Amino acid sequence: MNTHRLTSFYAWLKFAWLNTLRNRRRSAVTISIAALGTAAILLAGGFALSTYTALAESSARGTGHLVVARAAQFGQDEDTPLQHGMEQVAELKAQLLADPAVRSVLPGVDFNGLISNGDKSTVMIAAGIDPDAEFAVKGPFLTLTGGQLITSDERGLVMLGEGLARSLKATPGSSLTLLVSTAEGALNALDVTVKGTFSTGVPDIDKRLVYTDLATAQKLLVTERVSRLGVFLARMDATDATQQRLQALLPGLKVRTWLDEAFFYRSVRELYNRIFGALGLIIGVIVVFVVTNAMAMAIIERTREIGTLRAMGTLPGQLVGSFALEGLVLGGLGTLVGALLALGISVALLVFPVAMPPPPGRSVGYPLIIEIAPSLYALTLIAMVSLAMLASALVARRTVHRPVVDALAHV
Repeated sequence: MNTHRLTSFYAWLKFAWLNTLRNRRRSAVTISIAALGTAAILLAGGFALSTYTALAESSARGTGHLVVARAAQFGQDEDTPLQHGMEQVAELKAQLLADPAVRSVLPGVDFNGLISNGDKSTVMIAAGIDPDAEFAVKGPFLTLTGGQLITSDERGLVMLGEGLARSLKATPGSSLTLLVSTAEGALNALDVTVKGTFSTGVPDIDKRLVYTDLATAQKLLVTERVSRLGVFLARMDATDATQQRLQALLPGLKVRTWLDEAFFYRSVRELYNRIFGALGLIIGVIVVFVVTNAMAMAIIERTREIGTLRAMGTLPGQLVGSFALEGLVLGGLGTLVGALLALGISVALLVFPVAMPPPPGRSVGYPLIIEIAPSLYALTLIAMVSLAMLASALVARRTVHRPVVDALAHV
């Protein structure tokens, strides 16, 4: 029985294929439009996915896959620097590093204040870091534009964003003064030397950002506390499970994931989902209309043929199935060609890189990469073929159920 059904299916599929060859020009146009629509959906979706991946990696690299701090650090403003900071950092690091998924733990001190060259003062946003570990774990998260990177065994040295360095007319070797409020609310100043300048790719940040080593930051603020601990994992997909384990280990602290801190990532993803979702819907509707039009014209031309087949005993359901198979052939060939086209373009962009212009708010561009996601390809192909078959069946349904006499008399 199964063999008979399979043979019958192949026979009807061959019949549908031969019918699509009756008007090859119309079939070629339909397949071409379906192919272009499929390629557009896959390329747009692949671009969105690659953007999500890049932003996710950038966000996780900036803050750590997990961020450990006191709960007040995330939800309350500080009256004095490091009011909500953490103590006993060495013990906390040892506890965190004991988890098998944790690769590194980076302490950080965040503070604001003034920076002066003697003649001019301006507001700074500063961070005290462990430079050796920071640059080793995070990789090239900034571009050195002058001088050298600071190291963990040096004291009293800073790195300036190139916009800030330009504003203060500072170069490597220049002496500057940092003025901040200490953890006790008093004012404190410290003379430092510029060792390097850098760019983060965001001009507004480069106009304010200062990096120094952790010991210098704590000396300036007169405290041993840190603002937060950035926890870096061996794999991003281990974030949620590790977060749950560490939160249970440290009930007095708050453990948040990089996603909780990635406001820009969430905003871009929500925007792109809406834009490319609407684009995919529009393209899908266009392809359905094209297939529907092609099938409607074919059915009108073959009305008398349909009447003849009905008179010979062919059931309406068989004829509807036949036209649905024609939609399968047209939609299937179109989506297959479109998928191959999108795949070819995606691979070509890896071999021959294309640089995108800088996005709003940034000063550097980025390479155009189209992610090749098997799930996206499978979902798109299934959706496009299913819509083409459904459209063909719905168009054929009315004509197939016409009275035989009326169908035979159609001109």
